[in-house]
Amino acid sequence: MAKLFLFFLLVVVAVGAWLWNAIERPYQGFAANGVFVDVPHGTSSRAVARLLERKGVVRSSIAFEIYARRHPRRSLQAGEYFFDHAIAAHDVFWKLANGEVYEQPFTVREGETMFDIAHELEGAKFMSAEEFLKAASDATLIHDVAPRAATLEGFLFPATYHLPRSPVATELTAEMVRKFKEEWAGITGPETAADKAMAADGRPVSSVVTLASLVERETPKPEERPLVAGVFENRLRKDIALQCDPTVIYALERSKKYRGTLTLTDLRFDSPYNTYVHTGLPPGPIGNPGEMSLRAALHPAQTDYFYFVANTQGGHFFSSTLAEHNNNVLKYRRLLGGAAAAAPDPAINEKKPQPHDGRNGHKSHKGATR
Repeated sequence: MAKLFLFFLLVVVAVGAWLWNAIERPYQGFAANGVFVDVPHGTSSRAVARLLERKGVVRSSIAFEIYARRHPRRSLQAGEYFFDHAIAAHDVFWKLANGEVYEQPFTVREGETMFDIAHELEGAKFMSAEEFLKAASDATLIHDVAPRAATLEGFLFPATYHLPRSPVATELTAEMVRKFKEEWAGITGPETAADKAMAADGRPVSSVVTLASLVERETPKPEERPLVAGVFENRLRKDIALQCDPTVIYALERSKKYRGTLTLTDLRFDSPYNTYVHTGLPPGPIGNPGEMSLRAALHPAQTDYFYFVANTQGGHFFSSTLAEHNNNVLKYRRLLGGAAAAAPDPAINEKKPQPHDGRNGHKSHKGATR
């Protein structure tokens, strides 16, 4: 009897030692550069344990399953996991129980178009540009706030997103739109219009976002954005063409005709997005604005400015009259040439006012500083 008890005790100790070794000691039977483990939805803990053993992440599927059963309130989360170094089986369990799936950061910068985003996703090998553009061309997700939108342009909110190794394009655009709606609600506050498609001041949300996209592309300086929005609002009110260079660039990009610089011929390009050819806002956003530009479009500065031109410092000179503007254009050209920004004789501008066109009219930050 004593021998039987001793044998049983030895078995228990041996099993305990084996379990301890299998659970506590790190094990790495996979390639030195790491291994991905994809846990499908609805997979049992037993199946997950076997998968982990097969991939060389844990020593024993039996030991892993026993450990998992000791924590019945914690379930293993579906997703793709990456193991780049050896860790103990109990750490593997908690990694899966906490859902620490493999993610890579991907940043959408303020003002980028859906074409920019598609190109960068393809360059980072997340997906093809065609896949993303197909998803971004389905505007269903924003029809509650922009019923007439043809694409998701303007509503793919600039932020850093954490993507799995093989993201699904439709899931990514849905996350970007969800982020936009979350930010929009934070910006507009509780006094939003009953109609989701209308801002509190009665303007369509799509118009506000479109204006914000122009502001975003015009100036990188947050403090200038309300002023730029104010200039555009003044021109819209007077039915004066906005003459916004980025709208022409966007029109050309949509037609795959943009070559990196704007010419006078480009400024006459026939497109509803060309604000040199057509008055009013373009038919939709020309990029994806961030929070500051959305706020500026909602609350433009109340000024008498109708013009602005780059100042070679990343900002702009603003003016109320064409004569003042022409003066600022000459100042800008002097600065480009390395001369002091001494103001020319105002009488010159009064005698020879320059036409408001692509050469001397309203210049964008991007177009004027090339």
